[in-house]
Amino acid sequence: MANPLLFLQQVRTEVAKVVWPTRREVVTTTIMVFIMAAITSVFFFLVDMVIQGGLRAILGMAG
Repeated sequence: MANPLLFLQQVRTEVAKVVWPTRREVVTTTIMVFIMAAITSVFFFLVDMVIQGGLRAILGMAG
């Protein structure tokens, strides 16, 4: 089993290597996530409407 103090020292060394994003990068990527979520929701709404229309047509012919 490893020495806990050595482990903590290695953790601190690795954390020091992390490149943290700037505030601007965080805001930009957050906005992009919201835009992509909106585009995806519109896409699936349109796909749902097409499938619904097709099913209504098929069921309308049968009934």
